[in-house]
Amino acid sequence: MKWIMVVFALGAIMTLGACKKKVAPPPPPPPPPPAAPTASLSANPNTIDKGQSSTLTWETTNATDISIDGIGAVQPSGSQQVTPTDSATYHLTAKGAGGTQEATARVTVNQPPAPPPQTSSSDQELFSQNVKDIYFDYDKYDVRPDQQAAIQADAQFLAQHSTINFTIEGHCDERGSTEYNLALGDNRANAVKNALVQAGVTVSRIKTISYGKEKPFCTQSNEQCWQQNRRGHLVYGQQ
Repeated sequence: MKWIMVVFALGAIMTLGACKKKVAPPPPPPPPPPAAPTASLSANPNTIDKGQSSTLTWETTNATDISIDGIGAVQPSGSQQVTPTDSATYHLTAKGAGGTQEATARVTVNQPPAPPPQTSSSDQELFSQNVKDIYFDYDKYDVRPDQQAAIQADAQFLAQHSTINFTIEGHCDERGSTEYNLALGDNRANAVKNALVQAGVTVSRIKTISYGKEKPFCTQSNEQCWQQNRRGHLVYGQQ
């Protein structure tokens, strides 16, 4: 009987062992996510005058595709000199398995000062270079025949520069009274004015004034000097 009970017990143990379920091993943990890229970009100096240069310096990590607008693909870290003609913002993009990171740096370019505006003195210079005075005989105010060429040349210049207004000053030599020479100077100025108007110059552009003998061009008392003072003197602008 004992051996029957032993066999029975062994069979029961084997049966219970065969019915127990096997447990599967746990799955491995997921890999960590890829690290996000980092990026920095700077410009030194960040303000320059036009024609000067600045140095861009950058550094990135965890990136495989790095580029800077206007430059193109670059190494993960480095530097490059740039010479922009106008103020510019440089934009760096770093891409990697962990995403995208961006950085910017601005270079301000100081433009040269504008040239000074041209002044109207060029017209005045041309007037002084081209317009000639008209000379008179003693105690006369009629325009001499040898002065007609100067009248025509003056009129031609004034026609080509129609925006110029001017003054004709009447001058005399020192002989005679102040009152007489003021009147003579006035007649001389008006004689030149009338000659220019007849040659085509608009009368509204002309002003006349007499200085008589008060403002001589030459102060010696001889005929050569007196002749220099007997004139209609043309001056730029209306005084």
